[in-house]
Amino acid sequence: MSAGTTDPAGGFAHRALAIQYGLGLLVLLLVAAPLLPILYQSLLATSLYDAGHVLTLGNFRRLLATPGFGRIVWNTLVFAALTTLLAQLIGSLAAILFSRTDLPGRRLLGELFLVPLYVSALVLSFGWYTLYGPSGYVTALWQSTLGEPFWDLYTLPGMILVAGLTQAPLAYLYSMSSAALADPTLEEAARIAGAGALRTLWRVTLPLMMPAIAYSLVMNFTIALELLSVPLVFGDPARITVMTTFLYKVGITTTNPDHGLVATGALLMLLVICGLIWLQTRLLGSTRRFVTLGGKAARPRPFRLLRWRWPLVALVMAYLLAAVLAPIAVLVLRAFTSFLSPMVPLAEVLSLDNFATLIDYPVYTGAIWNSLQISAIGGAVATLLVALIAAIVHRSAFRYRAALHYVALFPRAVPGMIAGLGFFYAFALLPDLGGLRNSIWIIALAFTMRFIPAGLGAVAPTLLQISPDLDQAARVQGADWWTATRRIVLPLLRPALVACYTVLFISFFKDYSTAIFLFSAGSEVLGTSLMNLWTEGQAGIVAALATIQIVIIAACVGAVRAVFGVKLYG
Repeated sequence: MSAGTTDPAGGFAHRALAIQYGLGLLVLLLVAAPLLPILYQSLLATSLYDAGHVLTLGNFRRLLATPGFGRIVWNTLVFAALTTLLAQLIGSLAAILFSRTDLPGRRLLGELFLVPLYVSALVLSFGWYTLYGPSGYVTALWQSTLGEPFWDLYTLPGMILVAGLTQAPLAYLYSMSSAALADPTLEEAARIAGAGALRTLWRVTLPLMMPAIAYSLVMNFTIALELLSVPLVFGDPARITVMTTFLYKVGITTTNPDHGLVATGALLMLLVICGLIWLQTRLLGSTRRFVTLGGKAARPRPFRLLRWRWPLVALVMAYLLAAVLAPIAVLVLRAFTSFLSPMVPLAEVLSLDNFATLIDYPVYTGAIWNSLQISAIGGAVATLLVALIAAIVHRSAFRYRAALHYVALFPRAVPGMIAGLGFFYAFALLPDLGGLRNSIWIIALAFTMRFIPAGLGAVAPTLLQISPDLDQAARVQGADWWTATRRIVLPLLRPALVACYTVLFISFFKDYSTAIFLFSAGSEVLGTSLMNLWTEGQAGIVAALATIQIVIIAACVGAVRAVFGVKLYG
């Protein structure tokens, strides 16, 4: 038998099984290890790392009896529901405009619409505050010329507005493909029957988009439930508390954290989000009746906007300027000024002092360096892990591949704050790993667990497009599963792996909520430094640090597009 021949009873078969079982156990450990300690802590009368553990349900009673807890739940549900509706309304309209009409410049406008996906929600919140907050640039300008502004972001509607506009690109992304692939024969039939453009959109195109809209609604509701940045920046000063800010206050900002309440609240959030993900799966599982794209599909004919073309272009550009470009631009401008106000000439306040302060304090430069290391090295390791998971799930005969796929996608249901809290508790139970607990690599580990589904989303579609005949041919020639995967499948996946690495790099670099329970002195990252500086009122330094984050992410996206020609979204 030749050296390359597969021997079912020999080393090659054992090697493939060892890799598959080993990776399956690793993923299971990575996902389950931080979640089980949360359940355990919720049932303990004392902190997890204290001696003398006693099981109890008292934490659930204490949580329900917490003063104002009913109001917190109500605020959370209202905030999540209305944020989702606003985001879906704007995202669905944008999907139709940019993919199904003859709107001039729709491709460029669609690219600009997606900009918030590249920027941390925390940074966008700071941008909105700098522009439209109580002392924001536009607010001050409005007050000096027109009187009191009609908006107030320190209210529940204000929070919903900011969060909804921040999440609209995600709804657009899910709806766009569905709108672009609608069967043109159905729309043509409606037109032949005498329906106008608006009636065809309402009665044919929009119903065909319902699976994507349903998916997007559940996803945006889940994200709104776990959102911390907007409630922290705009709700906390007005004493509007939601579940995320409640957990943040009880577990982080207090001098004596109540881990029983934190774990119990986190567990309830996790159960709710798991239920939403189950609902999402059920919705997607019953959408065959909406499938209209067959083997002879033609490109849909764009709806003609006629005299509304240019007014709609002006409206979209005004939206992009007010909701996307201006908040980011003003935040960057604030980084280069000692004080920003329409009452003070810009030339008098231009300064590099904010960046000089960052350089003078090693904790801030260390946070930038830590984020770069976590994103570059952790993103590479996570990309390899995702590639192997995808290969096992979609290109192997591993008997537990369906279970592995489910476990790998489960972190969709785990909010970043809860993932970080789980890793904190897990390492509290393992005192021998205390050195790792106080390093940046526990943060990288938590990021990896949280963003496995995002990585699979970048890799799996390309893998499914690669014919299995290629690696099967190698197997016929004597190669085992690992050899075929390493020499054929992974090389063909290079463009998708580049996209996966970039998505993970950006996700790691801009995340903040996962790290708030995990960082310690010397292991700060950009997101945690931004939050600490914000609570200290250091608006200029916050803007400078946020600007550095924006520049690095923009450079990363630009380089990937220029060198590899890879589009991350859209």
